[in-house]
Amino acid sequence: MENIILFTVSDLTKYTSQRSGEVKFGERIHTVPSGADIWEHIRADEAEFVLFGIPEDIGVRANHGRPGTASAWESAVRSIVNLQHNKYLKGNKILILGKVDVDQAMQEAAGLDASAKEDRKRLSELVESIDKIVSHIVCKIILAGKIPIIIGGGHNNAYGNIKGAALAKGKPVNAINFDAHTDFRMLEGRHSGNGFTYAFEEGFLKNYFIFGMHENYTPKTVLETIKANSDRVKFNTYEQIAIREEKSFTTEILHALNFIGDTPFGVEIDLDSLPDVASSAMTPTGFSVEKARKFVHFMGEQENAAYLHLCEGAPDLGSDKNSHLTGKLIAYLVSDFMKAKSEQ
Repeated sequence: MENIILFTVSDLTKYTSQRSGEVKFGERIHTVPSGADIWEHIRADEAEFVLFGIPEDIGVRANHGRPGTASAWESAVRSIVNLQHNKYLKGNKILILGKVDVDQAMQEAAGLDASAKEDRKRLSELVESIDKIVSHIVCKIILAGKIPIIIGGGHNNAYGNIKGAALAKGKPVNAINFDAHTDFRMLEGRHSGNGFTYAFEEGFLKNYFIFGMHENYTPKTVLETIKANSDRVKFNTYEQIAIREEKSFTTEILHALNFIGDTPFGVEIDLDSLPDVASSAMTPTGFSVEKARKFVHFMGEQENAAYLHLCEGAPDLGSDKNSHLTGKLIAYLVSDFMKAKSEQ
């Protein structure tokens, strides 16, 4: 049992807004047929990328955050299937696998209170159960010769992505995290703030670079931990680049790549690093969407980029009238990564 709710042709039809004279992604995107061996089918399919979602906010709850990240998958997939299939990007380059089956875990988590010790312990256990599923799926996709694109969910899922990639590659992998936060908090039970710490301590994560960390929201203890591991964990801050202009965005991208690019690495994008994007830790200041798109494109151009993870988007926490915008943003970032990879 793969714990996946497969995305079907019927789903494509339901979500795709067909229009005369146009061809949408949803009319060309591939899916896994009912009854087929999932991984054999993916291995044989012509698609270069495999997309799946993790519609959960359990890790966010365990980290005392605002729930809502479970809604990103639905919003994102609606936007992705309605991209235009044209000379710039073809819909048949991607296969939508489906979503991790987290329904039961989500129902249980809704009744738990992270401020209560036993409840928080149980939330962490639920996160661990999702970790196992995510790492398995990512590993199988990479072993099938494809590139995973993962839509979260909370940033707790970075752990499963990194572990899955490391298992598939047979060695620790690197990661770069475009984020306002380090998510390198202490080992206190799994949650959205320590996915990289657990991956690092368990030997799945080799080198880790945090790009654009916000100085105001990084605890002293985390800075001390990073300093103690400075040979393998490096960072720059948003303030260094965009406020004090001590460093340049372009130079820092190259510096980061030099640190993580010599071995397979994961590209992690936390949407709470972008101003006014609906997320569990929404920010009024940060890098622009255009900077994020350039970052994703640049990293996608690198041969060793092993996967893309977009997380912490929470359309349910945004404006009712424009709740679709988070999904549309995710679709832009997904297409930027795909275009970059296809141009290699």
